[in-house]
Amino acid sequence: APAQRRIPRPSGARMLEVLGPGPRATIQDGGRPGFAAIGVSPSGAADRVAWAAGNRLVGNPSGAASIEVTLGGLTVRSEGGATVALTGAAGPVDLDGRPVAMNAVVVMARGATLRVGPPERGLRTYLAVRGGIDVPPVLGSRSHDDLSDVGPAPLAVGDRLPIGPPAGPVPEIDFQPRPVGTEQDVELRCHPGPRAGWFTPAALETLTATRWTVTDQLDRVGVRLAGPLLERQDDRELPSEGIVRGAVQVPPSGQPLVFLADHPTTGGYPVIAAVTDADTDRLAQVRPGQTVRFRPLRSLW
Repeated sequence: APAQRRIPRPSGARMLEVLGPGPRATIQDGGRPGFAAIGVSPSGAADRVAWAAGNRLVGNPSGAASIEVTLGGLTVRSEGGATVALTGAAGPVDLDGRPVAMNAVVVMARGATLRVGPPERGLRTYLAVRGGIDVPPVLGSRSHDDLSDVGPAPLAVGDRLPIGPPAGPVPEIDFQPRPVGTEQDVELRCHPGPRAGWFTPAALETLTATRWTVTDQLDRVGVRLAGPLLERQDDRELPSEGIVRGAVQVPPSGQPLVFLADHPTTGGYPVIAAVTDADTDRLAQVRPGQTVRFRPLRSLW
């Protein structure tokens, strides 16, 4: 199913009108697992911890859809009022020109305008709204998938996003700090990949001993790293096999690629390691020029 090019505009409902999407903003929820057989990845929020924190703050059920904002720039206006929270990469946020806090509940009156500035650190900010973004689901999810082009299209000026009805009690907590992207050197815990044995012992040592540089080739599909070449000792051609979020694949260039939320469902290059779910969330917040290190939770040999 191709991405929907227009957001439905029911009348009389509470809405968020998009006045500016910034460099890129998409609707994301918990994703659509179970469709790998037809070539559709699970997708969903790139930083699941930050996305889930926003839903908790506004009292949403765990799967509610939010707006994932890349490098800030989102401006929305409330039609009918809304209760929102911003989590993830922190930057300046204002409501009708008045600064408001990240990781806290913010009440938007009817007609109020919320502006999300570029984050000081990190890459992705999440705007959760009480009731969730209530666009029609595609294959059981409201997430946009960059690779498969499934789900609602990236946000554009003039989109009016329906807000669903509240589904739970107002939480007692209204502030939940979570620093994002504060360290330059990000540690990624990992397990051995299914093809670790295809690499030389020197390559396995290099993987965990190197500070890898994050390149500008990063998106919701994955993050390409730069550093020493990882040499293979098995040069056989690998038939395509399943790929998961966090998989560290090594193409012929010898430079690793770590897959994120919108990863392909299969791949034909060997996977040397797999990053833990929690640290894949942290990887989703890195910027070009940062460094990452792999820390094996058990031997890669």
